[in-house]
Amino acid sequence: MSGNWKNYLLAGTIVVFGVLVAEATTRYLDSLPIFATTFPLGLSAEPPTREQRDQIPLSAGVSPEWFFADPPPLPNRTKPSAEWVRRFEEAQQAEQAALAAGQVLFQPADMFKVWNSSWAGELCGNAIFRAMQARSLYFYDPVDGRPYPRYRYYPNATTPGGLVTNEIGWRGPPLRPLTKRTVRIVFVGASTTADTHGFPWSYPELIDHWLKLWAASRNLDVDFQAMNAAREAIWSTDNAAIVRNEIVPMRPDMVVYYEGANQFFLTSLVPNMPPVAPPGSTLMATTAPAWLQELSRHSALARRVQAATGALGDNLDGREPPKPDYRLEWPKGLDEDDPALDFPTLPVNLNTIQADLDQMRGDLAGVDAELAVASFVWFAKDGMVLDPVRHRYILQYLNRAKWPFRYRDIERLAAFQNRVFKKYAAAHGLPFIDVARDMPRNPDFFSDAIHNTLSGVRVRAWVVFQQLVPIIEDRLARGSWPRHAEGQEHRPLFEAREKELKCN
Repeated sequence: MSGNWKNYLLAGTIVVFGVLVAEATTRYLDSLPIFATTFPLGLSAEPPTREQRDQIPLSAGVSPEWFFADPPPLPNRTKPSAEWVRRFEEAQQAEQAALAAGQVLFQPADMFKVWNSSWAGELCGNAIFRAMQARSLYFYDPVDGRPYPRYRYYPNATTPGGLVTNEIGWRGPPLRPLTKRTVRIVFVGASTTADTHGFPWSYPELIDHWLKLWAASRNLDVDFQAMNAAREAIWSTDNAAIVRNEIVPMRPDMVVYYEGANQFFLTSLVPNMPPVAPPGSTLMATTAPAWLQELSRHSALARRVQAATGALGDNLDGREPPKPDYRLEWPKGLDEDDPALDFPTLPVNLNTIQADLDQMRGDLAGVDAELAVASFVWFAKDGMVLDPVRHRYILQYLNRAKWPFRYRDIERLAAFQNRVFKKYAAAHGLPFIDVARDMPRNPDFFSDAIHNTLSGVRVRAWVVFQQLVPIIEDRLARGSWPRHAEGQEHRPLFEAREKELKCN
């Protein structure tokens, strides 16, 4: 018996060692973190190549090698408390139950947001809060008493989802002081600027690092600070309030607006849409069991198994499925190629967005700061064919979240929206950062039709960085920047109050 026990132990050891070697090898081959216990969502299988980098126009004085330079690890990243981990796990379970019931009202990350008390109103009357089934949530009282922004991130925190915030609740490292050497650029938008919480950085953090490398290469005694005030699932009205209440007190030099998805509704152009249900699961790869999906967050081998089982589905050619026969009713009198900015019924909420941009411009002008507008990238093209396993989330987004609109119509309205953004910037003398022009349409850079994988975040940051450098050079040459006095900022700190929910 003793000899058998030793044989079993030896065999078990060999099997465990073999699995560990296979796991490490698979992670290396798939360009996944070797020692990570959990993979961030949206990881692409491969990092960007030099050839892909070189597709993006390079600004004078920028070293292409900076593209591969990572920001230092965040010094304010901590371990989430056991209580927050428990809440996160409970929220994940509630989310799965909501998905099974066809109701998607919240995300587990919502548990750690600090909600605007003026927007929340009667808590038990808010469908989002009821759906969370939470024991308590966090709230703050807005300085102006208005309902926007609807929430702020919890300050000085690391959430179980991986988000790291500074002392004013913005994503990223601790704030640096505002001095006579400071040039401060703040980025606003929604989830495509906040970026996936589990990623080690957002795109403004990459730009912040590259600006330091650029300043050092030019022997500039300037402290460039690229900061991220964005947060997911918000609209332009939220962003206008963020600029007014949070960014203006921080005395920025420039604010960069990048958003074009959360108010991108095509329904107003199709008043008589036929009631046709979206396609079934055969459009995309077969959904893996919940246990395999969860295991794939932690194991490269499980990811391979999930991909293999997904490939067993039917009709997986990656093409756009048939859509109902509908017709876009373009507003009469609206020139699609040269839209009038004051046209009263611009599609995709562009009248509201322009009004909010006007508000941002006015508030920033009060502190001699500029607004820059960026074009927005949609990954949608008529006739495109995707890998139904590797790019299943792009297919799901376009053919479920945007059902029943055709790729060509999404592409058309996205181009129109960017035309309006560009004309708006020209009409008001604002810098225009044409992200959509230079962003490569490689599906491996997109986790869905608007969000980027970790590789895609780097590529988009590089696109924005190249176009920011000439703007910055111009301001430095004119003597416009730096321009601050010591202690000029007023940091918009706030108190997060926990409130118990007692809903039946």
